[in-house]
Amino acid sequence: MRFLARAHQMPVRLIVGAFVLNSGLSKLKGDEGTAEYIHGTAKTAYPFLESQDKAAFTRNLGAAEVALGTALVTPVVPTVLAGAALTAFAGGLAGLYLRLPGMREGLRPTQQGIPLAKDSWLIGIGATLVLEELSRAREERRGRRRRH
Repeated sequence: MRFLARAHQMPVRLIVGAFVLNSGLSKLKGDEGTAEYIHGTAKTAYPFLESQDKAAFTRNLGAAEVALGTALVTPVVPTVLAGAALTAFAGGLAGLYLRLPGMREGLRPTQQGIPLAKDSWLIGIGATLVLEELSRAREERRGRRRRH
């Protein structure tokens, strides 16, 4: 596993990372109304979250987003790790889109669902980062075997 991101990966890592980092910081600075909205949305899609304190949930979500955003913008965080974390996080966002009422008609987003449907791009970005690194690692192993 590489410990430095490749130069061509940094534009996407920086853009997505800055967006996720900003989202997390906004949640950490949020007020009671923000926590109520975020927790209310999350527990509608994921009922097991009902028992969690809304302020603590929002704080934890914000901290997770700050950590993910920081990992993405930091070139020494291995791309496979940052990509896997992004894919997992985006999977949770996709669950919101798929589970919340009124977000879609079939798989096609409603006007209200477009912001959540756009988060599906994050799954593609994260998966691409992971697959590129796994593919390169496999090619490097094959090259080492041929030289021996």
